[in-house]
Amino acid sequence: MKHLYIISLFVLLISSSVYAQQYSYPFLDHELDHKARTEDLISRLTLVEKANMMLYNSLAIERLGIPEYNWWNECLHGVARAGKATVFPQAIGLAATFDDDLIFRIAEVISDEARAKHHEAVRRGNRAQYFGLSFWTPNINIFRDPRWGRGQETYGEDPYLTAMMGSAFVKGLQGDDPRYLKAAACAKHYVVHSGPEASRHHFNAVPDEIDFRETYLPAFRELVKADVEAIMCAYNRTYGEPCCGSSFLLHKILREEWGFGGHVVSDCWALDDIWARHKVKETRAEAASMAAQAGVNLNCGYIYTYLPEAVEKGLISEQDVDNALRPLLHTRFRLGLFDSDNLNPYTRIPPEIVNCDAHRQLAREAAVKSIVLLKNNGVLPLNKDSINNIFVTGPMAADLAVLAGNYNGYSGEMVTVLEGIVNHVGPGIAVDYTTGVLLNNDSIFYGFWHAGYADVVIAVIGINRLLEGEEGDAMLNLKGGDRTSIEMPENQVEYIRKLKERIGNKKLIVVVSGGSAIAMPEVEELSDALLFAWYPGEEGGNAVADVIFGNENPAGRLPITFYKSTDDLPPFDDYSMQGRTYRFFEGNVQFPFGYGLSYSSYEYLEAKIDYREKRKEQPLTLIVNIKNTSLIDGEEVIQVYFRTPNPEPRTPFKSLVGFKRVFIPAGKTVRVKILLSIDFMKRWDVEKQEYVLYPDQYEFLIGASSEDIRVELTSHLP
Repeated sequence: MKHLYIISLFVLLISSSVYAQQYSYPFLDHELDHKARTEDLISRLTLVEKANMMLYNSLAIERLGIPEYNWWNECLHGVARAGKATVFPQAIGLAATFDDDLIFRIAEVISDEARAKHHEAVRRGNRAQYFGLSFWTPNINIFRDPRWGRGQETYGEDPYLTAMMGSAFVKGLQGDDPRYLKAAACAKHYVVHSGPEASRHHFNAVPDEIDFRETYLPAFRELVKADVEAIMCAYNRTYGEPCCGSSFLLHKILREEWGFGGHVVSDCWALDDIWARHKVKETRAEAASMAAQAGVNLNCGYIYTYLPEAVEKGLISEQDVDNALRPLLHTRFRLGLFDSDNLNPYTRIPPEIVNCDAHRQLAREAAVKSIVLLKNNGVLPLNKDSINNIFVTGPMAADLAVLAGNYNGYSGEMVTVLEGIVNHVGPGIAVDYTTGVLLNNDSIFYGFWHAGYADVVIAVIGINRLLEGEEGDAMLNLKGGDRTSIEMPENQVEYIRKLKERIGNKKLIVVVSGGSAIAMPEVEELSDALLFAWYPGEEGGNAVADVIFGNENPAGRLPITFYKSTDDLPPFDDYSMQGRTYRFFEGNVQFPFGYGLSYSSYEYLEAKIDYREKRKEQPLTLIVNIKNTSLIDGEEVIQVYFRTPNPEPRTPFKSLVGFKRVFIPAGKTVRVKILLSIDFMKRWDVEKQEYVLYPDQYEFLIGASSEDIRVELTSHLP
């Protein structure tokens, strides 16, 4: 037995020595810079191996000691599709917080959990999809039309809010180590992409140049400034060219104009669209060469397996393939995927942090801050001492899917609204529950007997990912995931009518879930209090109860306009911004962009712009004093809009250029500084082909929503 042990040890030592000699290449030398390592590795790869490394599911190259790596991972609001993770509110709910510092902290937590899960999986020999460190997040498309099923993944309809939230997320996710990325973020879907889902693989978006430059591009530009590591090109065509085959988009604007230095990844199987649906090329090899030459570095799909054939046919040179591969390898080196764990500070994050108490508390904070109080006739916050019986009802009250949204993980401790309310009231108050009505089936109503005995009824209604989502995901939606109507499902409205008839003057609190604007004028009228909770994550139920019972003071704000009717919307497939969003819509709305109530009241006092430290191209500083005129501590979301007094055609009515969420104690006045973005005050000059700030007087509108303006300033800009 002893001899066998010695022989085994000898074989192990010999094998280790051979391994060290075989794999001691310069690209494995961590003391070399990433550029030198990249060039060395490229020089050692065959053409077939290069093509393989440009696929999302890159196979191992055993002769060089390179393990397999799957690039596809998601983390819109927590590490997704890989088991246990902290589940934060869906992205649209995060936008409703109007708190970019919170978004940064959430992204830091997500990247902590991503690192912990990745390294634990690798230790187990698991290199499967959704355990990598390259995350195809955030989605910074402009939510121009509330019918879009994937709008829930975005930060709303405003370019500035989207840019600020997205930049904060990127910085939190990628970390600040000078050598290594904590994780690689990806801004998607570039560009002019927001439905319809059913035609996303073949439609051609043709916005005019001003909409393109002033609405669809700015958030991507700002995330490039924030050093986002990757950009995902969209399925559709823009100006006739497939987004994943457009040198205009991927080279001229992204690389030359903005100086992007990371890698470009195709949306999944988008390169198939080039030949099969857009039909701008006839073969897969031609599609592969078109995408690679335009600037796509990573193929989510299989088309790049045809790159060797494309080289053989003279459609593309091997040098072009090398050029496309370089940024991709650079990302892998920056992630530390070729280095020993002891060199990388992020490898030591323990698996125990996944969904730990601190992360759950942050999820609860985010959920609370995302909730928007739309109506309150004085019934909220509820006083538990005056209540003996609560009836909770509605299809969303005990629904797990409504907590998660899409592109989600699961924590193992998801708290529904029903459970949150039960947790809050304790053993001395009765809580009864029934679904009451199905999601979108008008044949069943139940619960009126229960409602008759309750002191207060809490109805939790709305929609979930069965009705809105990505193409193919919304099982009860036959339109590809988009909604054809923005109205609340009529059977749920009818249930609210019947509940109100049954309970008379008793309190009716309605909580609405959803990832997009829902037209619900009758529900607003019938309810005593109305809250919009989005898809609030694992702590959503506790957060809703926190707000209802006054443990927390709501301050969420709408990142999208809530229209009164589908009839208010232009055609869905029209990418003109005319008549869309608060910036261009001329009619009356149910709830405006930036709207949200509080249990506190605030007075806006004097405001001024501080020019003392203004330098060219630097932000302006606006100073405003805000007083909490109530007896309750609270947070106010101060919003600053920019307007030209004499607008020309195509000029927005107003545009957000600054915001800040501020805690203000009861009865106190705080002095708030808000940085205002000069870049978002500029207009695109078609003749000069550049952004210009024209000499003029400008108005700054300071208030609590896009329509609730409290202070106005008029000023020339320096």
